[in-house]
Amino acid sequence: MQVKFVDLQRQYQAIKPEIDEAIAAAIARTDFILGEDVVRFEEEFAEYCETEYAVGIDNGATALELAMRALGIGAGDEVIVPANSFIASASAVSLIGATPVFIDVDPLTYTIDVQQLSSRITSRTKAIMPVHLYGQPADMDPIMAIAKRHGLFVIEDACQAHGALYKGRRAGSIGDIAAFSFYPGKNLGAYGDGGAVVTNDASIAATLKILRNCGQSEKYNHVTLSGNHRLDTIQAAVLRVKLRYLDEWNTMRRHWAKLYDELIPSADVIKPVQPPYAESVYHLYVIHVEGRDALQAYLAERGISTGIHYPLPIHLQPAYRDMGHKVGDFPVTERLALLSLSLPIFAELTIAELEFVEDCIWSFTRDRRVATPEALVSRA
Repeated sequence: MQVKFVDLQRQYQAIKPEIDEAIAAAIARTDFILGEDVVRFEEEFAEYCETEYAVGIDNGATALELAMRALGIGAGDEVIVPANSFIASASAVSLIGATPVFIDVDPLTYTIDVQQLSSRITSRTKAIMPVHLYGQPADMDPIMAIAKRHGLFVIEDACQAHGALYKGRRAGSIGDIAAFSFYPGKNLGAYGDGGAVVTNDASIAATLKILRNCGQSEKYNHVTLSGNHRLDTIQAAVLRVKLRYLDEWNTMRRHWAKLYDELIPSADVIKPVQPPYAESVYHLYVIHVEGRDALQAYLAERGISTGIHYPLPIHLQPAYRDMGHKVGDFPVTERLALLSLSLPIFAELTIAELEFVEDCIWSFTRDRRVATPEALVSRA
């Protein structure tokens, strides 16, 4: 049996008539730049996220950059960023001239460690960027309380959390501003790159629309210097169709995650922990296991595709060598990088495929002694 990590062809075939019709309509209108589908998608996505405004951007990394620029963050400022994330969370900060200040993550939820936040705040801190990692929201209430106490912005990196809930509220609706990615493999994915920023502030939304469009307040009137960061109309047309299915797909991801939880051997594998405040959308289902590389190779030999998120932490990346971080600075993040393995999970997965994955993990781990959640904490 071959089990893909994610199967976008299955998703396309399930909604092919609607997708083809939406793309054809956009082509027929020839409104390829900031066309009707962009406007409509922004309205629909804002409503879905329970925010007043959504602004379509060319990708998630740029969405983070422009979100910070719209808040006036720049050279000399610091933004607190979890070390356990994709590099775009930090590089967006660097690319606007600010400095990412790394912080370790909670050893059970893998999101920003709220207990360490206050110790990372300095006179230069301008914002906190919690990352809703793998589809699970960070613990937002204490983050918002700390931010309010220190007069800081909160920028939600919701690039992996489309539709996730924090105490019943949509991820992205809680902070001052939030960024989303529509990379094809995301829960809500385009057929190319795409992104969005959501906010409840009208002036911020207006600024974002200028920043995404070469700094234009109106055609040929450039009020600031900025690049071309517009969401393509055809991508917006695709996203409008997919948005109608997002909750259904997320429900299926939760279903498969629950089955993984029940079937994977608890004594051998550290499985995701969902805290009471969160309702994850399982963009990724990430286990942690000793002998991770050997397990990945074992699964690959049997036709099962997996991923590693993320094998080299941001603070140890060559691009951030000049910051002077070393092994041991963020021990939980570093331990996760050695143990994490992302299993196949997508709405169209089948029970036969999931059980095959689970059977192979059982076979691999049966006679092995591996870490427990308590061991992960102690070793960090």
